[in-house]
Amino acid sequence: MELRTLRYFVAVGEELHFGRAAARLHMSQPPLSRAIKLLEHDLGTVLLHRSPTGVTLTAAGALLLAEARDLLARADRLRDRVTGAATITIGVLADSSDRGATRLAAAFRRQHPDVEVLVRETDLTDPTCGLRAGLVDVALTRAPFDETGLRVHELRHDPVGVVLRTDDPLARQGELRLADLAGRRWFRFPDGTDPAWQRYWHGGEPREGPTVRAVQECLQAVLWNGTVGMTPLGHTPPAELTVVPLADMAPSRVVVAWQSGDPNPLISSLVRIAAASYS
Repeated sequence: MELRTLRYFVAVGEELHFGRAAARLHMSQPPLSRAIKLLEHDLGTVLLHRSPTGVTLTAAGALLLAEARDLLARADRLRDRVTGAATITIGVLADSSDRGATRLAAAFRRQHPDVEVLVRETDLTDPTCGLRAGLVDVALTRAPFDETGLRVHELRHDPVGVVLRTDDPLARQGELRLADLAGRRWFRFPDGTDPAWQRYWHGGEPREGPTVRAVQECLQAVLWNGTVGMTPLGHTPPAELTVVPLADMAPSRVVVAWQSGDPNPLISSLVRIAAASYS
């Protein structure tokens, strides 16, 4: 039995009419009738009772219809999985202009030249970059965030600094501590953003200030309102802004994250390549 013949039989079994089944299959009726007769011959049993008004299923035909539907559904799922195995979707934060990511892309292309890579960029309100929502296969992002149901591998950690207007008196300091920023307004993330993520980027304290969602919004909040906030060192701000290192902040962890139990072999390959590219 071929899958194509089973698809023919399912169409006839559901339509109970050769003409309607042939139209559904975009074929003429004679080859469809021949295919069903050949199927009956191969199985050694009658599947359909034919009449001038249509057909009815025999007991064997009803059994085959149920089994064929299940088999075809599984075949379709298998096709989707095999096709999907040639594609991987990577989520990245909007601030991810990272040399490590550039090296990763080049190395991954060399090892998987036939794989289509889709990239989904997200704003700062979703540190999993769509991973928890099932929108991506793997995320290149920064911790901390809720890791429940996820696997996370650290690639690098970056020191953190505070973003200030260049004319801010604190901008002339070589180094600052969180206590030096007491009473200042900070840019902050919308309600509903991952609590661990908010707590880290707010320096462990509740903050007041404008709500931001993207890197440029953070910088504009400092530029226009004189607010403060944190950023990994190494990001180059506009000339009107200055980044001063924070001595008492834990480094920002660059990580790759994926769903626990995901069998996609491209994920394990990407994690391995990422570990080498970010080192």
